[in-house]
Amino acid sequence: MKFLSHTTRQVCTVAALALFSTHALASIVISGTRVIYPSDAKEVSVKISNAGSSPVLLQSWIDSGDTNAKPAEIKVPFVLTPPMNRVDASKGQTLRISYAGGALPMDKESVFWLNVLEIPAKNPAKSDENSLQMAFRTRIKLFYRPAGLAGNANDAAKAITWHTQGKQVHATNPTPYFASLVNLSINGKTLDSAMIAPFSTMPLDLPGQAGSNISGTYVNDYGAVHPFDAVVK
Repeated sequence: MKFLSHTTRQVCTVAALALFSTHALASIVISGTRVIYPSDAKEVSVKISNAGSSPVLLQSWIDSGDTNAKPAEIKVPFVLTPPMNRVDASKGQTLRISYAGGALPMDKESVFWLNVLEIPAKNPAKSDENSLQMAFRTRIKLFYRPAGLAGNANDAAKAITWHTQGKQVHATNPTPYFASLVNLSINGKTLDSAMIAPFSTMPLDLPGQAGSNISGTYVNDYGAVHPFDAVVK
């Protein structure tokens, strides 16, 4: 499995589709762990393959952050094709994303989410069995990146400054890029993940004080995970 919604490989939204069908395991693999859309690109593509032994039906859509939003009601400045398709066993499909225009900031990144819902085929040989068919939803980040932004997106996490307000640690991102952090640790306390928006400060559920050492890892454009260390000011 190569699914992730941040750094996690299988996204965990599971829906019951029918009460009288076969149980299925997720078989769809998405190339890459995130999508980068440069503002000067006509479109970007995402490759999907079916590593299972049965065909699956895929429904794909983009949202702006609400995990519960219905695909038909979501308004985003992108067109995704095909929104629904069948992928046979050991075959692949390419999703194409194009920017439809809109008032997105041009001085910093914007983030959206690509969703792929996998609906496994019903096994006719087991049509009389009482079992539960499961749909597996994968959700990965889609970054819209304006051309000409200063600096390097892969250095954003290392540019973060750390300080305290009261007894809580705050992270300030001075760059125009999102910083995706995982496995943060300070004073024996840990935090699984945090995404710090461009030009913003985010309070974290971590205690600390000036001089505390903080460590963790960050995820770059290619999905690679790198360690970092910093000191709380």
